[in-house]
Amino acid sequence: MAQTSLQVLVYGATGTQSGPVAQQLLARGHQAHVLTRSPDKAAALAAAGAHIVTGDLADPDSLYRASQGKDAVALLIPFFINPADAPTFARNAIDAARAAGVRRIVWNSSGFIPPHDTGNPGIDVRRFVVDYLRQAGVPHTIVMPGVYSENLLGPWTAPHVLARQELTYPLPQSLRVGWLPAQDVGALLVAALEQPTATGKMYAVSGAEAVTGDELAARFTQALGRDIRYVTMRPEAFGAVLDEVFGPGAGAGAAVEYRRMQEHPEQQPPMFVDMQPVLAELPVTLTPLVDWVRQQRHAFGG
Repeated sequence: MAQTSLQVLVYGATGTQSGPVAQQLLARGHQAHVLTRSPDKAAALAAAGAHIVTGDLADPDSLYRASQGKDAVALLIPFFINPADAPTFARNAIDAARAAGVRRIVWNSSGFIPPHDTGNPGIDVRRFVVDYLRQAGVPHTIVMPGVYSENLLGPWTAPHVLARQELTYPLPQSLRVGWLPAQDVGALLVAALEQPTATGKMYAVSGAEAVTGDELAARFTQALGRDIRYVTMRPEAFGAVLDEVFGPGAGAGAAVEYRRMQEHPEQQPPMFVDMQPVLAELPVTLTPLVDWVRQQRHAFGG
């Protein structure tokens, strides 16, 4: 249990990325205040002890009310929204925290932050948020996860593992990726919230293992007890599934990015990091890939 209980406003806790943040806060004796437009979606978190706060990223007044009296904010800007809205949503949340006197923001950037604009608005907004956090003057920590393991639970992958023993994803087979479970990201964010020395720092984080596509399939084979092979998915097919799940236009940017990765893998920055220096400051036990797959056997047909 944590020695000092924190009052933390959590954005996006009804989703995959920030749900574990709220859960980890509660497990460590903190109070999670879950911001949502639809309280019904947060019923499980409420049952676990979270406080549910109604608010909307498009409504600055609701964010200010939600931020009052909080020690910290665990910030997440949803990735699959209109890219034109993302800067405004980020600005609203940061301004609300500053006006309410929040002492610290820990922001999950939902991916690595490029050193320069890429032309993809969904990715370039991360650079805007970094700059705005600095301009706002609110003490903050940035956690930059690489690729979530939960991406493999999507309809572009899990059904093919189940039905065809094929692990389909639009990354080149040769690219080494540090797949990172959302539960580990949640633990890292909470560790950052608990560590005052993390203020002002940016942590690039990934899973402990950097594996190729074939090595990832081998982990699935070990966990599920049957032969699984890796298949590099066409980016356009991946984007089409995203459109079906999140609405027309959602997959266009992702398809372009994955096409670039496939055609120019030599230009792709590393999708994993050496986690030992990070874990020395944020003491978290990372989940081995085999264990994560076993935890998700219901989705993959273990």
